[in-house]
Amino acid sequence: MKGIKKNIWLLVAATGLLMSLPWLVKGTSLLALIALVPLLWAEKMASGAGIKRFWPYHYTAFVLWNALTTFWVWNATAGGAVFAILANALQMSLIFGAFRLSKKRFKGVLPYIFLAAAWIAWERWYVTSAQISWPWLVLGNAFAKDISLIQWYEYTGHLGGSLWVWVCNLGVFGLLSALSDGRWKQLGAKARWAAGISLGLILLAPIAISEYRFATFHEDQEPLEVLIAQPNFDPYQKFQSLTQAQQNAILEGQVVGELRGRKDSTLLLVLAPETFTWDVTVGEVDSSATVKRFVRMLRSCPGANMILGAASKEYIFSGTKPSHTALSVGKGVWRESHNSAIVTDGSGRNEIFHKSKLVVGVEMMPYPAVFSKVDALVGRMLGVPYVMGRDIGQEEISCLHLSDGTPVGCAICYESVYGEYCTGYVRSGARLLTVITNDAWWGDTPGYSQHLSYSSLRAIETRRDIARCANTGISAIIDQRGRILERSPWWETAVIRGTVNLSDRQTFFVRHGDIPGRISVLVFLLLAALLLVRFIIPKES
Repeated sequence: MKGIKKNIWLLVAATGLLMSLPWLVKGTSLLALIALVPLLWAEKMASGAGIKRFWPYHYTAFVLWNALTTFWVWNATAGGAVFAILANALQMSLIFGAFRLSKKRFKGVLPYIFLAAAWIAWERWYVTSAQISWPWLVLGNAFAKDISLIQWYEYTGHLGGSLWVWVCNLGVFGLLSALSDGRWKQLGAKARWAAGISLGLILLAPIAISEYRFATFHEDQEPLEVLIAQPNFDPYQKFQSLTQAQQNAILEGQVVGELRGRKDSTLLLVLAPETFTWDVTVGEVDSSATVKRFVRMLRSCPGANMILGAASKEYIFSGTKPSHTALSVGKGVWRESHNSAIVTDGSGRNEIFHKSKLVVGVEMMPYPAVFSKVDALVGRMLGVPYVMGRDIGQEEISCLHLSDGTPVGCAICYESVYGEYCTGYVRSGARLLTVITNDAWWGDTPGYSQHLSYSSLRAIETRRDIARCANTGISAIIDQRGRILERSPWWETAVIRGTVNLSDRQTFFVRHGDIPGRISVLVFLLLAALLLVRFIIPKES
């Protein structure tokens, strides 16, 4: 038994390591197609040896995977990192535990179908409905750095990648199990050939289809000039070392020289990063000193528009507290906060969009009816008004419009991780996607590189060019195939001047949404109901 447990621990460690590599090392994404096999084999060994308490093993595998890939969250928040790693691993472990439970009533392949369906259903809940959501390790994200392999995401979205991962892992595991148990020899020659060819197609056909699509894809060609400014402010010292006026001057200095070099009045989009300014009040955007300064700058360049990030505030006059997140700033006056994107031009016209997919704890208080009381209690203990973020997002996605009416989707930081959410910009008319972000909270770690790669997934899913502006890097121009055409260095002041293409096409994924996720939810619910019935109804003697 001691030797068996040692081997199980080795298999657990193998899954933790193999699942981490696609997020850490470019070119290793295909490892995800076999990375869960060691854990499935360890479970098979434990079942055969009569080991009943298997949860420490699978929980360890998931903790290892989460820790190796998202350890960098520690640089921003130690408590948040521990919670994200342990809680996310716990949810994965609960799904695996449910799979183990299902084996008590299901036979054959049914428990494994239940496992895959439950996992993808959980991922769909994470990316659509959950208020406490951390979808960084959705299995389909494993291929974000090897985009020629997953051009078919324009049909399935990234949860189609999750389905591919599970089908391949279960197929390889099934083949190894048949070989180990002697069932392979019992099959006829035709059955063996059929099984081998089927597994080969499952593994290789998506790659072949994707490579062909990658090589033959024709992008829509309607150019728009973009100017992406990366000011490179340390977010931890942003307002201690420089005033807002000084930051404005630095960004203007980056941009104004490029604008002077233009010899025509064709459309131009200037991008500045997330939360660049803190002096914007909703309903009075044109009174912002920052906005006024950049409007003056844009007047000298006809056709120029600017999108910039703002930590905006909104004042509400009410005799009673209007929401759980509102803060009192005087008698009958309350303040709400937003993480916003603003578009403006030389005429002073402006529009504003509020980030909806907010980072739990840092920006947003989940389930405010409950957590507002907890937050107030902790705040009193620490001597501060509140601990959790109080930002409010807007209820429906909307586009920002350039001076000629061109609609642009602006995903603010964390929003770019949510595939089906980002299709909402395109359904709202966006001909171009932009991402404004500030990834410096994590330091020089894999975090900012992973975040950049997820923008490539959004480009494929929507077939939109993406102009990405990051405060400290990496800013980039990404084409409709997900290729990074131009990129800035990390932690350096930089300006990218280039061209993106506008598009009106709508992919299958944009039109119909996440079909693999919905089907998985349906299969999971049906199997969960069947499992419940089988536990309620006693087995026949």
